[in-house]
Amino acid sequence: MSIEIKISKKRIPYKKAMIFLNNRVEEVKIGNNTELLWVLEHPKTFTAGVSYNQKEILDKKIKIIKTNRGGKITLHNPGQKIMYFVIDLNKRKKDIRKLINTLEISIIEFLRIFNIKGIKDKKNIGIWVKGKKIAAIGLRVSRWVAFHGLSINISNNLKDYLKIKPCGLNNTQITSILSEKKLRPKNFEDKLINIFIKNINKI
Repeated sequence: MSIEIKISKKRIPYKKAMIFLNNRVEEVKIGNNTELLWVLEHPKTFTAGVSYNQKEILDKKIKIIKTNRGGKITLHNPGQKIMYFVIDLNKRKKDIRKLINTLEISIIEFLRIFNIKGIKDKKNIGIWVKGKKIAAIGLRVSRWVAFHGLSINISNNLKDYLKIKPCGLNNTQITSILSEKKLRPKNFEDKLINIFIKNINKI
C-alpha cells in the first residue's frame, strides 16, 4: 500500500500544518490521494484537544490553539519530533485499538535504539519511561480514515511544560531522550519512519 513520506527540515507553523493535514484527510476519504506520514517540528505552540479543561492552563498569558484532535492540553516546541499521519483503515483492518497499539509499539521500538525502555499505560495513551511521559498520541477517525499524530520528546526544553498540565498530568511527569540519556540524536528521521511503515503495514 502506498504511503507518502514527508520530512520537513524547517519548523512548520502549527496552523499551516493543520491545513495541509486536513486537506489530505479529505482527499484520502474520496480516494484522490495516498496515505501520509509526515515528520516535522513546530515552533513553541500550546494546543488543546477536544477534552481539555481551562484548569490545565497554569500560565494564563500563553496562547492556546484549539484543535479537533482527541486529548487535552499539550505542548509542541523545538527539539520535539512530530509525526502526523493519515491512515485509511478502509483498506486495512477497521480496528482503532490495533492502530493505537501499533503506534505505541513503534515508539517503543524507536526508543530502544537509544537504550531507553518505554512502556505503555492501559489508562493513558502514550509512552512512559520510569513513570514520566516521553511520547504522546492524538487521534481522530472520520469514515475510517485515522489521522492526527504523535510527538516524541527528543531534546526539547521541558521547562515549557511548567505553563500547563500536559495531557492533564503533573507537569513534572514529562521526560525526553536528552533527559534520560544526555543525548541529542540527529538524522534519525529515516529510522523512525522505517519502523512506523513496517508496523503500519501489518494492520
